[in-house]
Amino acid sequence: MEPFKNLTSKVVPLDIANIDTDQIIPKQFLKLLGKTGYGEYLFFNWRYDQQGKPLEDFVLNSSLFSGRQILLTRENFGIGSSREHAVWALKDYGFKVILGVSFADIFYNNCSKNGVLVIKMDKNTIEDFFSSKTNENFEIDLIQQQIKINSKVFDFDIDPTLKSYLVNGLDEISKTLELGNHIKKYEDKHKVSVETESMI
Repeated sequence: MEPFKNLTSKVVPLDIANIDTDQIIPKQFLKLLGKTGYGEYLFFNWRYDQQGKPLEDFVLNSSLFSGRQILLTRENFGIGSSREHAVWALKDYGFKVILGVSFADIFYNNCSKNGVLVIKMDKNTIEDFFSSKTNENFEIDLIQQQIKINSKVFDFDIDPTLKSYLVNGLDEISKTLELGNHIKKYEDKHKVSVETESMI
């Protein structure tokens, strides 16, 4: 997983609340092997008509928002089933940061485990972003926990453990592997104790 420290990008404004994971990545696309290849199916039912043609009025199909790496959304993003594929689809499409009011807990944690920064802001701030900031550059500074837009600075909170994972490019498995020497010492000591007891 690549370390995340800062990013500058404009946002893709997805002005919809209560988006569940089945809309993020419909269940018929969960059969791919690995974590890549899901981006083309992101928000599939909203992006394409029944013939598979792009719907012009959906935000991801607008050339204006092409290449942007920050998704701006509203309340209750990522609700529904706990499928990690939803995060894989967002990341594979190119999103590295998701801004919103609130997120499902499992989705939030899945994002951090996959190198996607999720930032919670109050409702009024998100409303301001939608109404006046969608064509401005957002400078995301994870180390300082700040969003800078022109001369304005917005602070955000993040769990210190999740922040550490993102900054260092670690997930739970790689974090455990970092403790390999400590684990080996514990196992060697425990092994000696067990062998001693068996001789008694």
